[in-house]
Amino acid sequence: MAQNIYDQPEFFAGYSQLGRSIEGLDGAAEWPALRAMLPDVGGLRIVDLGCGFGWFCRWAHDNGASHVLGLDLSEKMLARARAAGPDTGITYGRADLDHLSLPAGGFDLAYSSLALHYVEDVARLFRTVHQALSPGGHFVFSTEHPIYMSPTRPGWVVDAEGRRTWPVDRYLVEGPRKTDWLAKGVVKHHRTIGTTLNALIKSGFTIGHVEEFRPTDAQVAAKPELAEELERPMFLLVSARR
Repeated sequence: MAQNIYDQPEFFAGYSQLGRSIEGLDGAAEWPALRAMLPDVGGLRIVDLGCGFGWFCRWAHDNGASHVLGLDLSEKMLARARAAGPDTGITYGRADLDHLSLPAGGFDLAYSSLALHYVEDVARLFRTVHQALSPGGHFVFSTEHPIYMSPTRPGWVVDAEGRRTWPVDRYLVEGPRKTDWLAKGVVKHHRTIGTTLNALIKSGFTIGHVEEFRPTDAQVAAKPELAEELERPMFLLVSARR
């Protein structure tokens, strides 16, 4: 089973205080770019892989989705999602994405936000998602950019000329890496962009759009702290079709 860090009290308490946890999709800087990659969700059967507090599930429901299945490994996250409602149109369930099973052709859209870097065998997951989508179905996801994940030491490095640089470390060495983020010993799985995209292709997907997210000038003006995100990509956004 994948590491269930979100059910650890220290981690969950810290995660609950993040802007995206309090403000929902509006608190996620990458949401406008990710939303632009989505099809019209009206009438679609949707599965949300790593649904967290259920923000996307509720957005899809409010925008006319036929039914939404939200899956997460964390019981604490699922409890928060269920408490937010609604009572119909959304089903939540506990699932380990490393061992996921989905009905063949059961969905028209698979969505995932910042969960795939916790998955060890992403190729297996992509095959599972591919067979679970109807012909022409969409798969849209975000994940931590591997350049953002690859440093083994946190923070900026200042070079001899006083310029800040991001310490990319062993980018081409893939595998699990531990980081201290909200709690000690959080395990994430580092993969190059090539590995992720080739796994999609080998699973039968046609890649439609790939974006290394950067905040817009308007977003930086509204939240100056986002200027740091111009130094290196933090998120990788991908849309593909079956």
